[in-house]
Amino acid sequence: MRANRLQLNPSKTEVLWCSSGRRQHQIPTTAIRICSTFVQPATTVRNLGVFIDTDVSMKAHIAATVRSCFAALRLVRSVRRCLPHQALLTLIRALVVSKVDYCCSVLAGVSGHLLDRLQSVLNAAARLIFSARRSDHITPLLHDLHWLRVPERIQFRLCVLAFRCLHGTAPTYLAESLQRTTAVEGRRHLRSADTLLLTVPPTQRSTLGDRSFPAAVARSWNRLPASIRNASSVATFRRHLKNHLFRSSYYTN
Repeated sequence: MRANRLQLNPSKTEVLWCSSGRRQHQIPTTAIRICSTFVQPATTVRNLGVFIDTDVSMKAHIAATVRSCFAALRLVRSVRRCLPHQALLTLIRALVVSKVDYCCSVLAGVSGHLLDRLQSVLNAAARLIFSARRSDHITPLLHDLHWLRVPERIQFRLCVLAFRCLHGTAPTYLAESLQRTTAVEGRRHLRSADTLLLTVPPTQRSTLGDRSFPAAVARSWNRLPASIRNASSVATFRRHLKNHLFRSSYYTN
């Protein structure tokens, strides 16, 4: 900061200590001194629209997303009768579905209870589009809209990131965190070396380590059929991937 003649702004500076839920009591609560400024640790910080809390559970981010989406749905509901069906669908995709999808890859591995809260947003949006009652079954509505459920949406984002990393169109810091099985010594001559699989790094905690980008992406990518992993372009990969996740979500459960 000194080399670039920058000055610390205490009102815009936050410090976040992260740990597992069992070690929250060990997190320091005293202010941290940066040069001559003391910054008090925060329990939640926001970066590029994503809220991160101290236990990395993503509760704050999901709560903020759900709150914002339902506020948008209430506004859309007030003008629903004035809109044709296609305009209503476009409006909900822009104001609601886009918020659910924004940075949803960071939600890999979060608890099912939190994912159910996000799913309730999509359910409410689908009922609003079809003017359905709350007691109506939601699966046919989501099927008609061709909407993936929240877990499949997260897997979709992770797999697209993996495809881009493997084909050199993703940021370098993401691509370097993934490793092909062909790069592992001793596995180059195995049959799995020709299937474009990724190495799953060893982790220690399912609540933190398994949710890391290399582990979550590798697991999602390796679960895909080889025909989808070997797609020739991003557009083809996205189309086949969505169809695969859609079938696995609505026809196998």
